[in-house]
Amino acid sequence: MPDPMRIVILDGHTANPGDVSWAELEALGSCEVHQRTRREDVVPRARGADVVLTNKTPIDRDAIESLPSLKCIGVLATGYNVVDVDAARDRGIPVCNVPEYSTPNVAQAVFALLLELTNRTGHHARAVREGRWAACEDFCFWDGELVELAGRTLGIVGFGRIGAAVAGIGRAFGMNVLAHRRTPPAAGVADATFVDLETLLRGSDVVSLHCPLTPDTRGLVAARTIALMKPAAFLINTARGPLIDEADLAAALDAGRIGGAGLDVLSVEPPAASNPLLTARNCVITPHVAWATRNARLRLITVSAANLRAFAAGRPQNVVNP
Repeated sequence: MPDPMRIVILDGHTANPGDVSWAELEALGSCEVHQRTRREDVVPRARGADVVLTNKTPIDRDAIESLPSLKCIGVLATGYNVVDVDAARDRGIPVCNVPEYSTPNVAQAVFALLLELTNRTGHHARAVREGRWAACEDFCFWDGELVELAGRTLGIVGFGRIGAAVAGIGRAFGMNVLAHRRTPPAAGVADATFVDLETLLRGSDVVSLHCPLTPDTRGLVAARTIALMKPAAFLINTARGPLIDEADLAAALDAGRIGGAGLDVLSVEPPAASNPLLTARNCVITPHVAWATRNARLRLITVSAANLRAFAAGRPQNVVNP
């Protein structure tokens, strides 16, 4: 039986604000949970730990080199850009993520955002409460154009697990699906037609971003790429905020250059009050909650515990820095 681990969770509040249990991790050893951790407190809190778990708290090279007892880093998320994975590799420390705990939730959120743009459900519900339907002389009342999805084209940029799930839902709505990915797809992908990025942007009525944030994809959506899109197209981003040049997108929305945007992520979270997208025309923003159902967070903890059990057994899994 492996020795009990000393586990430190740096920012537990996001994954578990109190409605789920840490028991699966607590069964592996001592488990110290901090609700939030400032960058300067990472080393003092993690000193002596075998394992550190983080969601969005950065673990940089200085921190990794200052923690001689550290043997494994777990990311309570799929994205792992908050960890200096090269520094961890230099120390022989595996960094393990949770690759698909939120797939159905994020795919669902894509269409929640899109349907708000096309059906304006929340907007109309507020209008009813404000008395606008009661004051209408007709039996029905709508404010702004309502858009049918059937027969339109959904373009998916990044065709991993989430992109594939979004494609399946799009097909269920009767949409045609285009997709673009960095590496060629496996044969037999029936839910999408794979094209280059320019063809996708020019041909899509809805563009949904599902690619990772890399130096090549940072600012992928900017004035030059927005200019390729249809004037009535909708943009959805549930991936990473810096995929979009926010000033360029806000300018395009306010000028009516594209039809609208549905965003669950921004470049800085929480956003500054001066972020131009907060006041941009036809821009629906949710506060990075696409992943956050209770079911998804339960899976997050379960897989994180499985990662640590595999590490303790000498067979680390979901390692992002082999």
